Amino acid sequence: MNKYQEILQGLIDQLGDWFLDEEKLRWGRMTKELYPYEKLFSPIRVNSITIKNRIVMGPMGNISMAEEMGRPSNKMIKYFAERAKGGVGLITTGLVPVSHYIDPTVTEKGDRSYFPRIDKSRTVFAGWRDIAESVHAYGAKIFIQLTPGLGRVGSPECLIKKFKLPVSASWNPNFYIPSIPCRPLTDRQLRRIIKNAGQAAADAKAALMDGVYLHGHEGYLLEQLTNPAFNRRKWGKFSNWQAFGTELVREIRRRVGPDYPIMYRIDLSLALNETYKEKMDSVKSLRLFKSERTVEQTLEYMKNLVKAGVDMFDVDLGCYDNWWLPHPPNSMPPGCFLAVSKIVKDYFEKSNIKSNKGLEVPVVAVGKLGYPDLAEKALRENMCDMIMLARPLLADPEWCNKAYAGRVEDITPCIGDQEGCINEFIEGGHPQCSVNPRTGNEDLYGEETPAIEKKRIAVVGAGPAGIMCAITLSKRGHNVTLYDKNSRIGGMLLPGSIPKIKYEIANYLNHLEHQVRKAQNTYGLKLELNKEASADLLKGMGYDIIICTTGAKEKKLNIEGIDLPHVVTSINLLQNPELTEGKENVLVVGGGAVGCEIAYWLAYEKNKKVTVIEMLPHFMKGVCTANRGHIIHYLERKGVKLLNCTRLKSIKEDKVLVARKLNNVPDPYAVWQPILPENIENPFEKKIGAEEQEFEIKADLVILATGLVPDDSLYNECIKERAAQSVYNIGDAFSPAKVFEAVKAGYLLGRSL
Repeated sequence: MNKYQEILQGLIDQLGDWFLDEEKLRWGRMTKELYPYEKLFSPIRVNSITIKNRIVMGPMGNISMAEEMGRPSNKMIKYFAERAKGGVGLITTGLVPVSHYIDPTVTEKGDRSYFPRIDKSRTVFAGWRDIAESVHAYGAKIFIQLTPGLGRVGSPECLIKKFKLPVSASWNPNFYIPSIPCRPLTDRQLRRIIKNAGQAAADAKAALMDGVYLHGHEGYLLEQLTNPAFNRRKWGKFSNWQAFGTELVREIRRRVGPDYPIMYRIDLSLALNETYKEKMDSVKSLRLFKSERTVEQTLEYMKNLVKAGVDMFDVDLGCYDNWWLPHPPNSMPPGCFLAVSKIVKDYFEKSNIKSNKGLEVPVVAVGKLGYPDLAEKALRENMCDMIMLARPLLADPEWCNKAYAGRVEDITPCIGDQEGCINEFIEGGHPQCSVNPRTGNEDLYGEETPAIEKKRIAVVGAGPAGIMCAITLSKRGHNVTLYDKNSRIGGMLLPGSIPKIKYEIANYLNHLEHQVRKAQNTYGLKLELNKEASADLLKGMGYDIIICTTGAKEKKLNIEGIDLPHVVTSINLLQNPELTEGKENVLVVGGGAVGCEIAYWLAYEKNKKVTVIEMLPHFMKGVCTANRGHIIHYLERKGVKLLNCTRLKSIKEDKVLVARKLNNVPDPYAVWQPILPENIENPFEKKIGAEEQEFEIKADLVILATGLVPDDSLYNECIKERAAQSVYNIGDAFSPAKVFEAVKAGYLLGRSL
């Protein structure tokens, strides 16, 4: 094992228990110990342009933000303008394919596109010029991200709807349904894609975009063609895995001239061998990819890309098959890939690699860098030249301006749940954000306007929905009182922030407390804690409007032994961690997000032997693939036993009786492919049999994580008693949901009354 392999293996191995190192955890806090951020807000030159600071807005797919012909819509224009206004130096767009009519996955049936396009000449040019001009108005630059296609990570629906196989560099399995093969593109088709990319780059330049940005990482088609893991072609020009990428860059450089910046997104390694180890031999869909590009090969390739015309890089690890690496979720460490950018930067300096303009080639660091102190530290310690922020700029488009002014406490932190951003793509939506309801809706929701008629309003329940609603209402001039029965605001965020891997929830909770204090001081918001607000009390106060956000309560199971003293709910356990003392074998009932995160906490922080049972075929169903993959993979590494298709039958003093299905039960640890959404059917999936086997599991502590039901009792009572002229019910009190739905509901109601 060489030094690079050792670095990678060490990095991958520590992603399970990194949070036990308090120093690493500290850098994930929203502090301002290094303010003023002189490095972060210093200019940098790339080719012929100067970027005003070191902050790059990372690419996040602008899916469903363009018209069907591919022209950027007003939604997309407003979205980018908001981030430019917020102070970011360089904006990069999401994927813009240049392989229409070649890669059947980049368009839907009827040539309708859910991606923006730039390959239709004048019908789309105006949209790109509008974006460029709106961004330039605030002194920011913008690069368009071009992709040769999706390849094996594109939707397999093209087989059913277009009767065409997905494509790739070689015969590779489709990521979503490995039973579907992806056919190799011909050399002629690849040459056409290269020509298309050159034309798209020339068009982007004409449309006032400041540079082009090639999407060469994460296992998309450019990665498939430039990595021996996927490119196993035996003949033809492109059997040399470097050929396609370098030819692509040369063609773009030929079409745009010497003064136009070219950026390249690359992964230093897929890190599949480091992630899955022996499974690379045993899992059929992984076995093909053992010959992935080494770090040494990547560095050599990057040197050749610079010779071909690349001016700057951003670099990370991973691909779709270990999705949590290129899409680091809330459970991964802050600055998770700084060691990766440092490797590249050191190599460029040691090898004296310069761009064709004779400039140093900037290395952009990526991966959970939305903490101003950490971003500044990375630059000061020469770990990178620029910082890429993606989801943090969804959470707060004013991140840069606030950091520059030292208002770090006012930055709305990303919580890393990926529900409003990445998961929205899977559900067919556009980019949104769990903690910022205006993201992706800037065209619909402008700044809040003062209320025409000021009203007395009670908001009951200080969880995310209630807080967002109360603050929005008070900002608009209403007389608002926020009630909560607890001594601290936050609702379900309070127990949810206790595990160390939930440090971003803790950040968000602190932010909400700060915002409530500001609303109290600035807008007169009243906060009543430790107060149970009944219908009689509220009616007696004479409120015009009552808004119930009273949350949810845990389900009660009708199981023998459910009332035994060693049986507790997940919320009760988090609130009273001393209940784990003296316990050795712990059973968690329920394998959703809460159950698996509880198991993680118990295994890593409390050193317990943990088993999790789940009735469904898959654990953490409905959770974003990256979040799910990271948790489950490292639960397996820790020895946590996951039993799917398993139901609880009875509980005794030191054991439980369960029944598990026997036939065609999926591997619960299979995180190298995703769970398909409910509306997409896998025709090759085997049906799970009905036959069961009963057996006992040792358990001296049983945790119930079986879900929630709405606690709408106050709402119903207020309606019955006619406690106010208008009564509303939102958040978990309406339907148990995620932060994403709760925050949006609170905001929309708050701005409408």
